[in-house]
Amino acid sequence: MEALKLEEKYTYADYYTWDDGKRWELIDGFAYLMSPAPVERHHDCAVELFEKLRNFLKGKPCKVFIAPFDVRLKADSTDDTVVQPDVFVVCDESKRDGKSITGAPDFIIEVLSPSTSRYDKLTKSKLYQDTGVKEYWIVDPVDEIIAVNLLVDGKYELTLYGEGEIPVSVLEGCTINLSEVFSQ
Repeated sequence: MEALKLEEKYTYADYYTWDDGKRWELIDGFAYLMSPAPVERHHDCAVELFEKLRNFLKGKPCKVFIAPFDVRLKADSTDDTVVQPDVFVVCDESKRDGKSITGAPDFIIEVLSPSTSRYDKLTKSKLYQDTGVKEYWIVDPVDEIIAVNLLVDGKYELTLYGEGEIPVSVLEGCTINLSEVFSQ
């Protein structure tokens, strides 16, 4: 995934005015065109994870979101970084302004697509680590593996899961069964 218009930098104010029918993300002011709608397998994994989290969070203060929904990771400083994770959880209600999330979510899930795999594994992983996302999952629907990145002392510690149940560290008591995520 390549940045477009490399010579120009944008802010959330610029981004918010774009009405071209395309999905964009901004990272450090550079505009990235999102790939077209995901394939069915990608969609099914994202929806399954969203539903599991939504059911777990009923009656709790945290809220789960599904793409497309803007996350402004640097809203309090440069406001030049806007992403739309596949699924994410925010526990601090003050980060919700009705049209976007301002600051780092507690938990982000990205489901890999062939066109975004490198972007999700490298660019976004570093971005999420640097902006304080406590837990970041990278879901590979082809190999049926979930890479769990937990923020420890400012760096991600990686654990790979290929079967069984995965604990969601930031949501005490929440576990996700891999066979249900990949059963479609």
